[in-house]
Amino acid sequence: MRRSLAPSQVNKRPLSDSNQSKRACVKYNDQSQKTEQNSKLDDKSMTLSLYEQNIRNILSKPFKVPIANWSGSSFSRALGVRRDGLRRPLHDPTAPDALILYTPPQISAHDILKMDKDKILVNVVVDPALSKILRPHQREGVKFMYECVTGVRIEGAYGCIMADEMGLGKTLQCITLMWTLLKQGPDASPTIHKAIIVTPSSLVKNWCNEIKKWLGGRIGALPVDGGGKEQVDKVITGFVQARGRRTVDPILVISYETFRSHASLLQNAEDIGLVLCDEGHRLKNCENQTYRSLMALKAKRRVLLSGTPIQNDLLEYFSLVHFVNEGILGTAQEFRRQYETPIVRGQDSCATDSERKKAAERLEQLISLVNRCLIRRTSALLSKYLPVKTEHVVCIKLTPLQTDLYLHLLKSDMVTKSIKGDEGKVTSNALAAITLLKKLCAHPDLIVDKIMNGSDGFENSKQLLPPTYITAHSKKKLMIELSSKLMVLDTMLAVIKTTTTDRVVLISNYTQTLELFERLAKLRNYTFVRLDGSMTAKKRAKAVDDINSPTSGVFLFMLSSKAGGCGLNLIGANRLVMFDPDWNPANDDQAMARVWRDGQKKPCFVYRFLATGSIEEKMMQRQAHKKALSSSVVDCEEDVARHFTVSELRTLFNLRQDTISDTHEKIKCTRCINNIQTKLPPVDSDCTNDLSCWHHCADKRWLVDPVLKQCWHAGISMVFYQNSTIHKEKPIIEEDNDNIDKKEEENNIIH
Repeated sequence: MRRSLAPSQVNKRPLSDSNQSKRACVKYNDQSQKTEQNSKLDDKSMTLSLYEQNIRNILSKPFKVPIANWSGSSFSRALGVRRDGLRRPLHDPTAPDALILYTPPQISAHDILKMDKDKILVNVVVDPALSKILRPHQREGVKFMYECVTGVRIEGAYGCIMADEMGLGKTLQCITLMWTLLKQGPDASPTIHKAIIVTPSSLVKNWCNEIKKWLGGRIGALPVDGGGKEQVDKVITGFVQARGRRTVDPILVISYETFRSHASLLQNAEDIGLVLCDEGHRLKNCENQTYRSLMALKAKRRVLLSGTPIQNDLLEYFSLVHFVNEGILGTAQEFRRQYETPIVRGQDSCATDSERKKAAERLEQLISLVNRCLIRRTSALLSKYLPVKTEHVVCIKLTPLQTDLYLHLLKSDMVTKSIKGDEGKVTSNALAAITLLKKLCAHPDLIVDKIMNGSDGFENSKQLLPPTYITAHSKKKLMIELSSKLMVLDTMLAVIKTTTTDRVVLISNYTQTLELFERLAKLRNYTFVRLDGSMTAKKRAKAVDDINSPTSGVFLFMLSSKAGGCGLNLIGANRLVMFDPDWNPANDDQAMARVWRDGQKKPCFVYRFLATGSIEEKMMQRQAHKKALSSSVVDCEEDVARHFTVSELRTLFNLRQDTISDTHEKIKCTRCINNIQTKLPPVDSDCTNDLSCWHHCADKRWLVDPVLKQCWHAGISMVFYQNSTIHKEKPIIEEDNDNIDKKEEENNIIH
């Protein structure tokens, strides 16, 4: 019978004996081959046993998170394990160096079982990424601000003033506060959902950069500064309308000017939980539009940053406190009657004992009220982290031409008609004359056009100009020798350039003076960058990068103090020249704090130029009076030197030609005899003290700065200097090779 060869039929057929034998043979051969292979593998494993064992040891190590110094948190959630439902803080409060801002009240385990799990409070702990980089004073500042904005320090009040001096890290402290409030709260949910930072336009980008720097892009900041009205309205409207997870950028960084123009869009927002005002001394006038617009915001938590809370008078101080905690000091009229009038009267050097006693009592009351919402630390803390800073006040005699023009202006009808009354009360008409005097102290070039045209104050003064100067001016040639201050600066820059690797910041209140600096730099072939009010934010950032870059080769940074002296970090330079003073000490202090900041690696030198016996010394004396007022209220210094009466400060229109320093005479120095310092300043004094506690040098032999010593012959009449840190050892006074015969006198002074 024919058999089918289909596969299905073939598989069903029984095996024949021959086939079975073949199958058995194949199976035997397979087993023998496997036995041979296993024997070969066993031999190979014996030869590589040490290697295999090493690999297995490596592979058998437990898994480790590939993050440096990472340690597991007790609050991490394991996969597949359900939480027990209890609230937990966002960060571990038991971790080393944890910064705990809020600790809930202790509750027994029995009470926890009976409580609603949604009502259990938790710790508020600062993000470890930030707490590990905060310095001790910054940790204290963050905790203080948190207690203020959560109503712990003052019941029903949710604002505070961060009044730390420049360079202490106010920005980092505020970023830490914002990040904590946006992510945490005692009820295990965010305390706020949005925040607004109002800042000068020059610092809008800087704030965004700082937020990105410290938080690493974990939160978005929305910068708004200028632009078209429709575009700005669209951005602000999007910020206001964003809710919940749609709030991609919960922080709005906006300039004061832009905020004022678009305040109506923000004043109705309900979910803005925090308003932070940088350079808050801009809000010193409670009557201006910006102040009122900010007061109209519904956010109850308000933080104001200002290194100089008092600038001109106590009423400005009231405006700042009233902004953050409305009503804590009463109304403006009540504050003036209760505090301002008696305190200012007691600060006058002619005040009676009863007036001073009353001022002390009211001052103590004011401090006790304000200290609950104001924190202030001085720059003395920086001495622990930064190199030494030496400040100099350099008095420079006017040149003969400057003196003649100065006296001519004082005798003109423009000045004599501006002064009324026996006490020398200055009217508004005198402002122009004051400006002309200040510019004349810098260089005649700043007012030469008015002289040539015979303008008010300079009638018939053209005859005082040397013919060579008129010719040089027509050719736009700079005659440095007509200004003593410019000669000192020229000499100083030449010495620094040839003997050091330092970079210099030149600061002035006038763009005309910056142009003078430019002409000098081009004449001497110095590389420079300039920052003034005409520059865009992008160009400003590039100028700052250039001075801070070690490879840029820039030698000079020219800065207008009116156009962004606040907040700039210029640590690439370590010498700073303040060419002319400002009436407001806060402006000068802000400008001079640009180089002595976090990140500075070299010793810093600050030089303040003053024309001897001129209006510039009067301005310096006025600054001393304002600083005395500020230190009484803010720094809580009880013994403030009362050197100047109010009437003396109003004596502006005169020129002292018979003195090496009008300021030195006004402070009635008891340590100097015949202009020779016979007694060193107090051991614990530093550059934050009054000038009476500084070193007084009427001769270059007593200077310790070799650069300034070589500039003395250019016109310096006297120098005050002091260091940022306390030096208990006596300074070494170098001998002048040309005055060996005075060695005995020098030794007497030293001892």
